[in-house]
Amino acid sequence: LDYVYRNQPRGTTSVGRLIDKSYLNSIGWRGIRQRRAHLEKSLKNAIERTHRNGRPVRILDIAAGPGRYVLETLRMCPEIPVSAILRDYKQENIDAARALAQEFGLDNVKVQRGDAFDRGSLASIEPRATIGIVSGLYELFSSNDAVLNSLAGLAEAIEPGGYLIYTNQPWHPQMEFIARVLRNREGRPWIMRRRTTAEMDQLVRASGFEKIDMEVDQWGMFTVSIARRGLSINNRVC
Repeated sequence: LDYVYRNQPRGTTSVGRLIDKSYLNSIGWRGIRQRRAHLEKSLKNAIERTHRNGRPVRILDIAAGPGRYVLETLRMCPEIPVSAILRDYKQENIDAARALAQEFGLDNVKVQRGDAFDRGSLASIEPRATIGIVSGLYELFSSNDAVLNSLAGLAEAIEPGGYLIYTNQPWHPQMEFIARVLRNREGRPWIMRRRTTAEMDQLVRASGFEKIDMEVDQWGMFTVSIARRGLSINNRVC
């Protein structure tokens, strides 16, 4: 996605650059770039709220990829002390995130390899975050049980009263094309799961969070929501 975010067509010839421009301008990638803008806005708001309430700002992104939108948001808030843990499943993303954090001069960022669906691993993260992020992940997996397991780990990794920023994909016009052409991280056909906003919000609520805000793009493809973790998660459904 880092290439999509940069949105700079490349190619060795003018025809190649034209083809790449057409690719980057597809509706799916335009939606992804709008989702990024909403993620940055939501994260900035959560950072400011947390700081305003006198709490330390500790960010945990459990599937950060190269971490660009988080790291660029941190650069926009130099006056607020922020620490962050960025985790990802792929070593290439970890290496890219470390390089970008170093390029931006962000010393309070740790980058780790980790499985976003490993509840025990998430629950053991210390210190606990005041802002958790899971972006562009749950849409790729059909199992609600796996999503609930991940959310349960996040509920334990985030302090009571902390925030969770999460994304959802109610629909996508290129789902059949993606399923036929692309492969997921396990090498299988990339069959994405469409969840209604109500379904995704219920999974989040069942894990001990209460939704407080949402952004959506003009096409209705991607939502970015903020939820607050309750003081108790004893009623969580897993």
